[in-house]
Amino acid sequence: MLNQQLANITRRLHNNFYLYLSALLTVLVLLDASVFHVGENMRDRAFDMMVKNRIIVPKPDADIVIVDINEASLSAMSAEYGRWPWPRQVLGEFLENIEAQQPKAVVFDILFSDPDIYNPDSDAYFNEVIAGTQNTFFPMLRLAEESDQLSQITPNMIPGIKRTGADQSNTAKPIAIVLPHLEAALNSEHLGTHNIYPDKDGIVREYKLWHDESGWILPSLPLAVANFTKANAADLPQNMLINWRGKPFTYQFATFSDVYTDMASKVKKRPANEFKDKIVIIGSTAPSLFDLKATAMAKAHPGVEILATAIDNIKHDDYLKVWRGKTPYILMSLTLVWLTALAFFRNIDRDKVTRVFSSSQIILITLSYLAINFTNTYLDLTGPITWAVLYFSVAKIYALANDRAMQRLLANDVESGKKGAAILLMPIMFETREPLSDSLLKKLQYKIEQQTQRHATVEILKGTQSGIWGLFSDMIIVSWAYAHDNEAEASKATQEATQLGTQLNQLIQGTGIPEDTTARYTLHSGTLNTEKPMANQWRGLFAQAIIKLDILEAS
Repeated sequence: MLNQQLANITRRLHNNFYLYLSALLTVLVLLDASVFHVGENMRDRAFDMMVKNRIIVPKPDADIVIVDINEASLSAMSAEYGRWPWPRQVLGEFLENIEAQQPKAVVFDILFSDPDIYNPDSDAYFNEVIAGTQNTFFPMLRLAEESDQLSQITPNMIPGIKRTGADQSNTAKPIAIVLPHLEAALNSEHLGTHNIYPDKDGIVREYKLWHDESGWILPSLPLAVANFTKANAADLPQNMLINWRGKPFTYQFATFSDVYTDMASKVKKRPANEFKDKIVIIGSTAPSLFDLKATAMAKAHPGVEILATAIDNIKHDDYLKVWRGKTPYILMSLTLVWLTALAFFRNIDRDKVTRVFSSSQIILITLSYLAINFTNTYLDLTGPITWAVLYFSVAKIYALANDRAMQRLLANDVESGKKGAAILLMPIMFETREPLSDSLLKKLQYKIEQQTQRHATVEILKGTQSGIWGLFSDMIIVSWAYAHDNEAEASKATQEATQLGTQLNQLIQGTGIPEDTTARYTLHSGTLNTEKPMANQWRGLFAQAIIKLDILEAS
């Protein structure tokens, strides 16, 4: 019953199924691009795999140095200064000595949100040191928007924050944000957010370069540093896809306690100009301070190194440009789907279609991989490839099921007794010097199927056997089944077969079959007994048709 139902469906739809399927996927692609945005942003896993296994990895900037408050520093300084956080006098002394070496910028990846109530003099000293610098940067933390209604801080209250556009009339709305407590840090106007936002799967792949607060722009710390150092910070995306420099601890690191101890020592062991013209980032990689994030490169990536990578990307303008968006996504997806649909609709050799389709997907993935190695562009082809694979899978299943159903249809019809047991066979034999290719025979098979109005079964027999069986020629067998006592059906089948014979030479033209090919055919009918095994009767009927074809040739 399933075979009959499937055969009936395929008889009605024929190859139009492939066009209907492509039309359905076209609607789904358009819906996804405009509403759901699932395939458009299916870059995550593919991106992680490619960027993690690149052959050509950009080198970290040698002028970016991370002064690391690591576990060794926490342990070395605990005896004198206790547990973290240390008195801010320590950081003030450190900053004062670093500034003496004339660094290009000093960036704190430490949020000084509250006063040190136990060491107010320490706070005052640190504030005084900051006031004497012009290249020190401090982070601010943008809290969740849900907390905005609880805040009394508006963007216009934050020093250095500017508006965009000509409209300056709108009142600034409160935003939930944590600012540095130190007055000198605020007055420096060297502020930037250091929020790191992971994707939905918890992996950090992008860096948010600014927050748009109703027209007020809150720059990120990397953007603030880039603007100060006169780097090319124009035309940057709001969310920058990070061009990773490698696994964690790729940048130049200096242990905080080692640098601090050497500064206080009379006999210096470190170079006197170690940080001259450098961008010095002071942050922590200590696991106990909980500044570790999962990234495309590692499960635990120090937040200070993510900050360093973002600064590096902006400085060299080599962040990853993503080739994606609604229009490219739609065009690429529909191109792949409709090219595959055309191949199935035109009955191109399925083995060839499979090879070409598989090769095309490999080529696209390879192209994306090469682009991320040799350029700063990531070709996000994951969504289009997914749609193409989905279409190919459904079309392939339909084609295989259709073949199986049609192959068994005649036998099922005869055995069921619903349509009787009369068969009309039309063997068409092709004789050439060389065997015909599968694609040529399938082109002719498709043309014959289009000519038969009663949905005859059209099968190909290849003449490429070895030994004496190689004497067989390439052959197409057309068969009709109808009730043995239905003379009207028999007459229609014979008429259709005769008409097909007269059009045979015309059908051959345009298929690419060699001009010296000869084609001959015959018509042979027989009745099958439903009470006897069908296979033997089918073989006998086929043999009789071939013998009849040879007798006609001899006569």
